Amino acid sequence: MAGTRPGTPRVLRAMNDRAALDLLLAEGPLSRGRIGELTGLSKPTASQLLARLEAAGLVVVTGRSEGRPGPNAQLYAVNGEAAHVAGVDVTTARVLAGVADITGRVTGTCELPTPARPQDGPRPAPPELVLRAVEGAAAAAGVDTSGLRRAVIGTPGAFDPGTGRLRYASHLPGWHSPTLLEEMAAALPMPLGYENDVNLVAVAEQRLGAGGGHDDFVLLWNEEGIGAALVIGGRLHRGRTGGAGEVGFLPVPGTPLVRDPARYNSGGFQELAGAGAVLRWARELGLPHDPDGSLHANAAALVASAASAVDGPADEGDDGSGPHAELLRRLATGTAVGLASMVAVLDPQLIVLAGGVLAAGGERLRRLVQDELAELAVPRPALRLGTVTGEPVLHGALESALAATRDEVFDTSR
Repeated sequence: MAGTRPGTPRVLRAMNDRAALDLLLAEGPLSRGRIGELTGLSKPTASQLLARLEAAGLVVVTGRSEGRPGPNAQLYAVNGEAAHVAGVDVTTARVLAGVADITGRVTGTCELPTPARPQDGPRPAPPELVLRAVEGAAAAAGVDTSGLRRAVIGTPGAFDPGTGRLRYASHLPGWHSPTLLEEMAAALPMPLGYENDVNLVAVAEQRLGAGGGHDDFVLLWNEEGIGAALVIGGRLHRGRTGGAGEVGFLPVPGTPLVRDPARYNSGGFQELAGAGAVLRWARELGLPHDPDGSLHANAAALVASAASAVDGPADEGDDGSGPHAELLRRLATGTAVGLASMVAVLDPQLIVLAGGVLAAGGERLRRLVQDELAELAVPRPALRLGTVTGEPVLHGALESALAATRDEVFDTSR
């Protein structure tokens, strides 16, 4: 049989190489002796491994150890210049691109606004806008766009595997051409991947944040809209058309049935606990908000103000019966009602609460949701706040691109 067979010296060397590279990514610069200790390799084998990886341009010497008796040992680290990837976060208002080296260090970003009105200028076609953003991020990183190994693009909704068309995102104008994926592939000079934006937040939390160490968890996102990402057996569950996790459309008690939710781009859960509901409660409770701010920014500010007031000193804050506490209670109850349906079906190990509206409530809101969910569902998964802040969709896109690229670049069996 042609090809390298499992168990051959070449395959075993490649397995040791990958183990050492993953260790260096996780632990940072290490000495030859420390790599040997952590991998179980002998010092001569570890020396050969490092020489091989250094010759391949995959590791570099970064300095020498200090503070230990005896001669200082050389420290090795993964060579960040071995490869670069791009991630792209697409919203209705802007396109944000970032470039990271193979270690995951973000080395450049570029944000381009998307004109919302005709008087703001013509709306560029999606391939042009994404290309310009990636080129800007690459320039900021000091690399050539043609040298990027891969790009992953995160959008609301999902591209249907059967048709290649974007679904569940009618609010994203210009992205529904039947030939969009072909146009995008022709415009950008690297392999492309596409993923739902909330799924990418789950990837970021799984690899960098609150989802680490959990093979089954739900990430609930509440910002411009309500959505969820489902991780089952350590892998994203996308569904047949990519629509798994579009829980904003979920019919729930407490709201009228929304028939034809795709047409209205809304549903029961969105109406019960989304940003619009927060503003509706604020008006009912007499809480002020910024009339010029965006919907989700207003909602997040209101929730943050309510949490701060409830947690503040007794003579300054809400004693638990005032409007701030009531707003938090309503949001917690609405959130728990939607989560109860998901918990009944999925029985996850963990629920991660993320997105600006939920994050703004902090630990106070998390506890309220936990308590409400305990009364509405039989399984009682742990609830955590997301910890990947500052463009989590972009970080998830970069992590997704890095996973595939590392499998290619770190494969020394060829």
